[in-house]
Amino acid sequence: MTFSEKSYAIFNQATHDYHLKDDVDAEFPNPYEAGSVEAVLYDKNMVDAIQWHLEDIIRDPEIDPVAALALKRRIDRSNQVRTDMVEQLDSYFLDLYKDVEAAGDATINTESPAWALDRLSILALKIYHMEREAERSDASPEHIAKCRAKLNVLVEQRSDLCTAIAELLADIEAGRKFMKVYRQMKMYNDAETNPVLYAKKQD
Repeated sequence: MTFSEKSYAIFNQATHDYHLKDDVDAEFPNPYEAGSVEAVLYDKNMVDAIQWHLEDIIRDPEIDPVAALALKRRIDRSNQVRTDMVEQLDSYFLDLYKDVEAAGDATINTESPAWALDRLSILALKIYHMEREAERSDASPEHIAKCRAKLNVLVEQRSDLCTAIAELLADIEAGRKFMKVYRQMKMYNDAETNPVLYAKKQD
């Protein structure tokens, strides 16, 4: 089993574990050893699963504006956590391949392994929810057909992405590609770089 296939299995496990409770405020114990890459992958998808449902909730047209603002800020915090976890995964890969000597003609990839895994985590959620939509007994035949067609595309995308991630990791391990990670450095969450926030400090 490749690392990408193993990761997808963990993402799928976390997605299904979330839906056993289906509650954005519930606690979900991590079944993997603390500090392991498996534990990080599980937590990453759980954060994604919770945020997926927060995004559903905030789109309720009748939501109370005060509740919506609180929810928006919770989503912002979740996005930062997701970014931090992706960077934690990239640190794992940087350490894993730190002794690999890149070939003279080695090239860089457009995204790091962890950001590709981030897309795979979201894909696990898309497949889960599209499967549920394709199984709805209260939906029209047209809706079911449309969702099944979309599901087929998502499953194909999962296969392609798992293959691409596996090939990327193999290329890095063999020195055909090299890792270079640019941290996100999001400015709007930083009181030193968001002009609205640092203006408040000067008042």
